[in-house]
Amino acid sequence: MGSRGRRGRRTVWAAGVGAAGLVLVTATGAHAEGVGDIRVVSTVVNGGDNVHIGTTKVVTFPIAVTVRDNSGVKGLSHIGTYSWANGWGFIDWTRTSCVKKSSTTSVCTATMTVDPAWIGGFSDGDENKDAGVWAVDANVRANDGNYWIYDNIAQYKVKRASRLTTNAAPEPVAKGKTLTVTGKLSRANWEDLKYHGFAGQTVKLQYRKAGTAHYATVKTVKTNSTGGLSTKVTATSSGSWRYYFPGTTTTARIVSTGDAVVLK
Repeated sequence: MGSRGRRGRRTVWAAGVGAAGLVLVTATGAHAEGVGDIRVVSTVVNGGDNVHIGTTKVVTFPIAVTVRDNSGVKGLSHIGTYSWANGWGFIDWTRTSCVKKSSTTSVCTATMTVDPAWIGGFSDGDENKDAGVWAVDANVRANDGNYWIYDNIAQYKVKRASRLTTNAAPEPVAKGKTLTVTGKLSRANWEDLKYHGFAGQTVKLQYRKAGTAHYATVKTVKTNSTGGLSTKVTATSSGSWRYYFPGTTTTARIVSTGDAVVLK
């Protein structure tokens, strides 16, 4: 099960029956082939959210596949996921379960697991290049023996996890005086399983006045060569300051913890 450790352009061979013969499924584009009227209706990865991978925590997420066949759905005989750019994957299928919605339709959910150590454990390429768009394939089976082999039934994003800090000083501060708000943006490096500063990124400095419910953006700040942030603002009231990073196609969005500053 799973696709951990696969290298090079992804290729899956599946034994067919009858005229179908031997079926080749590749990551070069969407492809489906099989026997009978069983079909995948929809696929939802991680509830529609991106998947964020850090440096130590094992991450699990669901892939829910809605399947339909006139005889009823038997289940998934395979499900896999792979980097669209590289055509291979490090994510394992650990278990599946199907919930019958009608006599013809079931939702089969696979639990996918990824350990960051699998990513950094390879030595023949930059594992960080695997961040970005990933695709899903699946083999589905019906009660009457019909089956269908699908490639690229859904796409989603696997992103490098990020960290962000905020510190406003001095605390407390006199009204009208200058506050210096510092912080640091870093992201997971899947090669050495450590977090490194993320340089040249635009981050929003946000403020929430004491007694109010929402933050508002005050200005934008760029990270320096080590991911550091620093800017100056005028203290006009007591409240909390925080940095917000909207993310990129390969790096997760993140909001720092707010740092409360009181006027003296």
